Amino acid sequence: MGGIRTAGDLVARAQMEKKLRIHDAKAYVAKKLDVDVMTLSDEYAMTEVRKKLDIGLITGLTGYAKGLAAKARIAQRCDFKINSVTRLFEKTAVHRT
Repeated sequence: MGGIRTAGDLVARAQMEKKLRIHDAKAYVAKKLDVDVMTLSDEYAMTEVRKKLDIGLITGLTGYAKGLAAKARIAQRCDFKINSVTRLFEKTAVHRT
C-alpha cells in the first residue's frame, strides 16, 4: 500500500481505530469503498475511486476535496472517528447526514 496514492492511509486508520489485523483492515476498507481487496493497492484504480468518492487525492486537483473536506468524507464513508472532523462539526454546529 502506498498511503494516499492507494488505500494505505485508510487501511492504517482501520487497523488503529477498529483494532483490526492488516488482512481484516484491508477487507473492511475494501467493503466500505465498494472495491475488491486487490484494487486497494492499485495506484491508478484507487485514484479513480478517490475521485469518484471525492475522498482526497495526493495531487490537489481543482474540484476535488482537500484537507478537512476530504477527511470528513472519509470519516463518513468508513465510519472513522477523526478528531479534527469531530471538532469542526462541534464548533460549527454542522452535523453529518
